[in-house]
Amino acid sequence: MGANREYKNTVFTKLFSEAEALLELYNALSGGNYGADTAIEINTLEDVLFMNMINDISFVIEDKVVVLIEHQSSISENLPLRLLLYIARVYEKIVDKKAMYRQKLMQIPAPEIIVLYNGKMDFPDEKVLQLSDAFMEMPEHPRKYGSLELSVRVLNINAGHNEEIVRGSTALYGYVTFIQSVRAGVDSGLERARAVTEAVQYCEDNQILQSFLANHASEVLNMLTTEFNMEDAIAVWREEGREEGREEGREEGVKDLVRKLKAAAILPIIQISQISGLSIKEVEQL
Repeated sequence: MGANREYKNTVFTKLFSEAEALLELYNALSGGNYGADTAIEINTLEDVLFMNMINDISFVIEDKVVVLIEHQSSISENLPLRLLLYIARVYEKIVDKKAMYRQKLMQIPAPEIIVLYNGKMDFPDEKVLQLSDAFMEMPEHPRKYGSLELSVRVLNINAGHNEEIVRGSTALYGYVTFIQSVRAGVDSGLERARAVTEAVQYCEDNQILQSFLANHASEVLNMLTTEFNMEDAIAVWREEGREEGREEGREEGVKDLVRKLKAAAILPIIQISQISGLSIKEVEQL
């Protein structure tokens, strides 16, 4: 069953929008051996809070495991909190609400939350982020106190990292190779459109993502241009914000981010407002 996404796809979500590709990806990530006849239900939410910050895929395997796989080019320590809100909404969508009030224990799919990182900053092969790290210390207790936990497994999928996992999924290996080729072209000074075109040719010559790129070449160009523009804009905004005593410079960086996000036309005004901290009226006026 394919994913029904009303908002604009990224290359990653487009590539993994079908059950066959997701099963192969999950087998690579989990070390499983689920076959083509495995029951899989894609239930990615279409109106996810914070969807402007994460590219998400959600699915249930054989009614036993609910899996969230997110793709990130930057890592925020607030991912566990954001994904807590997400997984809660997924459960709200898939469970029988009436059954929750019965006396007998209701069995629900176990969650697995995985983030695939392919940004430019150094990052270990694997890191686990815990929701409890965000809990405030309570003076009357010597340790962090709480009965809620959520763990996010973050895997670095850049070249040279987790190669066995990456090669375990044909689509994931193709994606990593393709993005690496595009970035190499951009870093060498090529225009982004040219870098994408050359990366497509490289993949075609090496039999990588041939069918996908042949069917979606123009979409890929548009999506990647938007994604890279967003990465650049957010990087500029963060760099401006790091300089203490430069509030004016930071504000200009935020405005520049807003202008670029509006020009990219990938997000509605209300979500650009959420990213930037500006009011909807201020965003509209830029």
